[in-house]
Amino acid sequence: MAIIVRMVEIPNEFHEALPILQKIESAGYEAYFVGGSVRDTILKRPIHDVDIATSAYPSEVKALFKRTVDTGIEHGTVMILDHGTGYEVTTFRTESGYQDYRRPDHVTFVRSLKEDLKRRDFTINALALAENGQITDLFGGLSDMRKHIIRAVGDPNERFNEDALRMMRATRFASQLDFQIEDATLAGIARHSQLLEKIAVERSHTEFVKMMLGTDANNGLKIMIQTDLYQHVPVLSHYLNQLQQIAETDFTLTNEVQIWALLAFKFGLNSQETASFLKKWKTANKIINDVILTVELLFAIQRGQVANLTLYRAGSENVVNAVTVLADTAKTAGLVERYEHLAIKNKHQLKMTGGELIKRGILKPSPQLGEVLNYLEQNVVAGKIKNETEELVKAAVNFLNED
Repeated sequence: MAIIVRMVEIPNEFHEALPILQKIESAGYEAYFVGGSVRDTILKRPIHDVDIATSAYPSEVKALFKRTVDTGIEHGTVMILDHGTGYEVTTFRTESGYQDYRRPDHVTFVRSLKEDLKRRDFTINALALAENGQITDLFGGLSDMRKHIIRAVGDPNERFNEDALRMMRATRFASQLDFQIEDATLAGIARHSQLLEKIAVERSHTEFVKMMLGTDANNGLKIMIQTDLYQHVPVLSHYLNQLQQIAETDFTLTNEVQIWALLAFKFGLNSQETASFLKKWKTANKIINDVILTVELLFAIQRGQVANLTLYRAGSENVVNAVTVLADTAKTAGLVERYEHLAIKNKHQLKMTGGELIKRGILKPSPQLGEVLNYLEQNVVAGKIKNETEELVKAAVNFLNED
């Protein structure tokens, strides 16, 4: 049974898009805000994307506005650029045939809001908000929100066979919203967990990162273990014991580097193994490099042997990453301050260059220049040489004479 309630206040993000809804409605069609933005409004969370659904077909939408882009015309999505910000407007549709377990083989445009909402993943996302503030709830999403429950729309087995990524999305929502997954939906995930292997790793990567950054991330990990999802993403199946230990701790992470650093550290991976692990997850090279440096620092902290050079190599952000991951003030006390008091933070702050060494006749252009500068950099960081030009010249000469 449809439940229609009136919202007290429409957020600014929706107010800015109201002219689009109003123009579509003035032409005799229905138009609503739908999906995550409606859910997050009700939960008083920040809104990211404002999505609009309409009974108007794509050609009818395009006829109403001067500037449009066919961002997903085959699925009924048109981006409207008339009001500065781009808003995606999607025609009500039904879907069928999901041979790749991700995208429908056939899309049929319809005029019915109910038919459109029936194809949504979870009840908390199957809500439509009208311009007057009324919410249409056909599947008990508002009740599930009050109970902090994630429930599939209709038969969870059908929903997960349509799009296997929905299983990771459910886990991510459980973490982000601090909700529990309803029993039948949870059982559906466990039953179909192997279908996650049909999904591109990049898609699972995005959901996993969002899950690990959630307010209840250990709950998300527990669900992945309970439902066997962890067995169908890269590498994690080899480290069940470590995953269970992580899931039993409360951790709060703030960026992607910290996520992978926590896992690589708990898994006991060296730099080469960490790089291999993250490449299987299709992780960006910059993230991989930062994770390796963070993990090196974490192992040094664990050994109680944190040299200035280790802090220097890690860099400011990764020192903070390591402190956050370890979450042990006794072991990390003073590390950030130690980093801040290093004589230099990068090689460009060294008061000596290869050009200066050549100019003073100490060296000619050669590979040895790099060796000398590296020696000076390391010893300045270690506090053995002052970062002053004349001191560095003397140290360079001494190094060459010893060599």
